[in-house]
Amino acid sequence: MGQPAHLFRSVLYIPGARTRALDKARTLPVDAIIFDLEDAVAPAEKVAARETLAAALAEGGYGTRYRMVRINGLDTEWGRDDAEAAANMDCDAILAPKVDGPDNVSAVAELAPGLPVWCMMETSRGVLNALPIADAPGVEGFVLGTNDLAKEIGCETGGDRAPMTAALQACVLAARAAGVAVVDGVYNAFKDEDGLEVECAQGRAFGMDGKTLIHPAQIETANRVFAPSPEEVDLARRQIEAYEEAVARGEGVAVVDGRIVENLHIETARLVLAKVEAIQAMEAA
Repeated sequence: MGQPAHLFRSVLYIPGARTRALDKARTLPVDAIIFDLEDAVAPAEKVAARETLAAALAEGGYGTRYRMVRINGLDTEWGRDDAEAAANMDCDAILAPKVDGPDNVSAVAELAPGLPVWCMMETSRGVLNALPIADAPGVEGFVLGTNDLAKEIGCETGGDRAPMTAALQACVLAARAAGVAVVDGVYNAFKDEDGLEVECAQGRAFGMDGKTLIHPAQIETANRVFAPSPEEVDLARRQIEAYEEAVARGEGVAVVDGRIVENLHIETARLVLAKVEAIQAMEAA
């Protein structure tokens, strides 16, 4: 199990046409931002939004926040211009909508050479092609588009998301096999803090790196749930200490809290501590 080079506990959508939102995003304690030129922008505003976003990113001030630009689909009148514009923006990656297969990735990469590609996993065909998409050159991560995916499947999105479990896990498995990041879909009821916490915990249990958000009020919950808890940090430290002592005695395993600790557990423990260090570094920046 690898760990992304950047933190993606909280990934906030920001409309590319809204100057006030673009300004406010510079002050939010979010790990990453999706600057949206697609769903959050009305057709009449799309060209102007592209220019507004380019100016905001050129102005800077987003610190260590990972910046990705979600373009319109290449099958629309705006997609190609979005991709070519994003290639010249001060951003970290381009986010392609409704990726069905690796050909969609290569088409975007050709228009924005050298810019990492993230893929919206929001179609049935895309989920079924998750591994070839994750393996495509230039792909750095998945963003799950659970609303669009549920609409296409014809399933419900609420509750325990049981109808979507196969699709969610397929994307996580493909991401892990290819060594790329994977971020959960949005929780629509942004005023329902308890529901958000439950869904964040579920996404983390599935193995996701974080959650996409539609409102700044959701940031604290996502950051907290997708960070190692104090109990996890304490256990990781004790496992490493016990294992190193066992190895020094010539033994291959240790016992912590009545459980066997082997090398694979130590790899996980070190990832936990590395994530804590990354969070502390981000907060200090």
